[in-house]
Amino acid sequence: MCYPSVAQSTTHTLKQLAALGWEVTMTSQQPVIEYFFSFVSLWSYIGSRRLQLLAQHHNAQIIYKPIDLARVFAVSGGLPVKERSVQRQAYRLLEMDRWTNIRGLPIVKHPKHYPADPSLAHRVLLAAIDELGHDNESVQEFARLGLDTVWADEGNIADPETIMEIANDAGLDGSRLLARAQEERGLAEQEEALSQEAISRSLFGAPTYFYRGEPFWGQDRLELLDGVILSGRPPLLLPGPEALQ
Repeated sequence: MCYPSVAQSTTHTLKQLAALGWEVTMTSQQPVIEYFFSFVSLWSYIGSRRLQLLAQHHNAQIIYKPIDLARVFAVSGGLPVKERSVQRQAYRLLEMDRWTNIRGLPIVKHPKHYPADPSLAHRVLLAAIDELGHDNESVQEFARLGLDTVWADEGNIADPETIMEIANDAGLDGSRLLARAQEERGLAEQEEALSQEAISRSLFGAPTYFYRGEPFWGQDRLELLDGVILSGRPPLLLPGPEALQ
């Protein structure tokens, strides 16, 4: 099964929005998508190419925000895969088949190096962003290849040599960026700050995308994000504690 292209899904979305009576207003301002993810996040991998296509179609900027999912889970009630019920683990495998078929991606269901600590690779990405910015093609390619390494190539994203090779393959100076990631405390502090930002913004899983402050949790919300960018409607924000029962 082939998933419709961004252009095709955009046409469908426009028709759906019109049917709902929404006014579609295209803005000249470049959309900005905040992307909270981790290299060990399965669903970040499955949505990675779709996100890049969406950004290209809308000329949107992606702000890459790698986070420590273990910290997020610890305060939001999330559980590592092996600690979840067998029912949830089984359904996760079914969803792997379903969505990799839809997105047209290869998948290793049980990577031998999963879970691995992605922090060093996250810090290499942050060092590359520090030098080249979020819009740099090599930075974006490193983000994609890091996810591929875990979920398509069964590589060890915690291994320094593997990380350096990924960076080189993306067109970056892997040796120098790896040295920065290993030596500069500021990069570790930046990852910690991004993880804390995720927690403070009520994020509880990855990937989570923010557009104009509106959260979209899960790669299966990318089509909704596409529609919101097209519609130009005001953002929907999370309710405060007073709205909860």
